[in-house]
This record gives sequence, C-alpha cells and structure tokens, in this order.
Amino acid sequence: MRIAVAGATGNIGSLTVAALERGGHEVVRISRSLGADLSTGEGLDDALAGVAAVVDAISSPPVGEAETVEYFGTATANLLAAEQRAGVAHHVLLSIVGISRVDGNAHYAGKREQERLVADGPVPWTIVPATQFHDFAAMVASWTEQDGVATIAPLLVQPIAPADVADVLAEVAVGEPLGRHPDLAGPEPQDLVDMARRTNAARGRELKLVPTWSGIFGPAMAGEVLLPGEGARIAPTTFEEWLAGQR
Repeated sequence: MRIAVAGATGNIGSLTVAALERGGHEVVRISRSLGADLSTGEGLDDALAGVAAVVDAISSPPVGEAETVEYFGTATANLLAAEQRAGVAHHVLLSIVGISRVDGNAHYAGKREQERLVADGPVPWTIVPATQFHDFAAMVASWTEQDGVATIAPLLVQPIAPADVADVLAEVAVGEPLGRHPDLAGPEPQDLVDMARRTNAARGRELKLVPTWSGIFGPAMAGEVLLPGEGARIAPTTFEEWLAGQR
C-alpha cells in the first residue's frame, strides 16, 4: 500500500515509517521540512496522490491552550480536506489515553480538538489512544531542569515503548477503519518520578527530582486518570526492557 505519515520526522512518526517499510509498504513522509505544510495545506495534494491511508502522528510546540487548539485544529482540518480530495480511505490518528478526563492541559485540549475533527470528518477513521511513552518521564524532567534540580509531577502512568506504538499504528493503517481503537498501553503501571530517576541513572545523568503538583501537570491528573480502561490492548515491551537499551 501507499501510506502517508504526518509528523514523519518526529519520534513516533519516524518509527512508524520504519515499521511500514519493513512491511513492504510505500511510505510518503509528510512534514514541513519535506515540502508539505499542514498549517497552510501547501504541498498536501501532491503528497497524498495515490495514498490509501494516512497516519497522523504530529505533535505541537509547547504553547498556550488557545494556540495549541488552533495549531492542531488547523493542521487536522487541512489534512482531512486534502485526504478527501485525494480519495484517501483511512485516517489513523494517534491520540492519548485519558484526555477527556483532564482539563487545564493545553496539549490535551489540542488532542481533543483533533479527535473531534476526525470523528466528525469526511474520511473513515481510526483513533488510537496510547498511554505515555517510556521516554516521557525523563523528557518531562528536562523541561524544568535547572542547576541539577528538576520538578516533576508524581503521575501514575502505564507507559509504552515508542516502537510498540509505531508497530500498532502501522498495523492499523493497513487494515479497515475501526472507529475508536481500544486504549493502548504498556504492561505495567509506573510512577513518573521513579521512571525519571531510573532513566537518568541508566543514561549516567545525575539529577535531583522534586515531586510536585504545582507544574504543568496538576492534581486533576492524579490517581488512575491516565491509566488505560477496560479491554485495553497491552503492548509487550516493559519499562525495564526499554531501560536496558538506554544504558
């Protein structure tokens, strides 16, 4: 199949491209650096010519809620319109578990707008909600790191390996549209602070972590809010197995 991946140069996008190519599919990479701009729609018609399915794995720059919603909304609307013109038969959106249960988070608000546009849009679709990735904890700590100290929320998550997410996206893309896919998660719940500590240790980095709910992740995300629901699809790679590759 000829399949396009939006956000192809990002973490999950590049892994999805690799997974699809291993399966023998022809992959069209959609990104601004490659001449297709989701924010303006420029280059999308050419990129989607002959494409049967599109995987949307784009992310957003860290900005406020209104700007994030506008970015995701514009990009998604432009992509769906171009897909309709090209006769694309399947739109696959990577989303996040629990976003409907959390207010006050800019990124989650943007993902909710994406889900709304896809579900109401003209192209048959599958939305794949995934939990946080194994590398999420260290990334969050890096956002606040200063002079060897970082604050981080003690979130309860059930993290998943990025490569496992990419494999599922590739699998879904070559199949029939499913509507909402079951939640996708890793094998075991983890504490985000402990994940960050262990990741930094595996990478040989010393960083003091200060647990707090005063940052971008507040008390609304405490408890089991971010854990997968019943009937979730559990990916195979444990956090420990992923961590072994970081050493």
